[in-house]
Amino acid sequence: MRKLTTLLIAAMIAATGATASFATEYTKGVVKKVDMKAGKVTIIHEELTNLDMPAMTMVFRTADPAMLEKMKAGADIEFVADRVKGKLTVVELK
Repeated sequence: MRKLTTLLIAAMIAATGATASFATEYTKGVVKKVDMKAGKVTIIHEELTNLDMPAMTMVFRTADPAMLEKMKAGADIEFVADRVKGKLTVVELK
């Protein structure tokens, strides 16, 4: 019984830590180019702390193709990026 309790407590701590690490942190950026055909967007962005990347210009895919329709070259945006199947992807857009 004692081992089961210990395992349950460890599982709860691990689950709580995992939930906290997925907190949404938006990054500011400027859309440089939208390529509807390729399904990609080029963004000049601030540091991506969750990906441990400095500020730079990068090409991203989008989790939802409809996001591309909301983006225009020169527009200021706030977004969340992550690796999805090994590809840098915009997963949320304000």
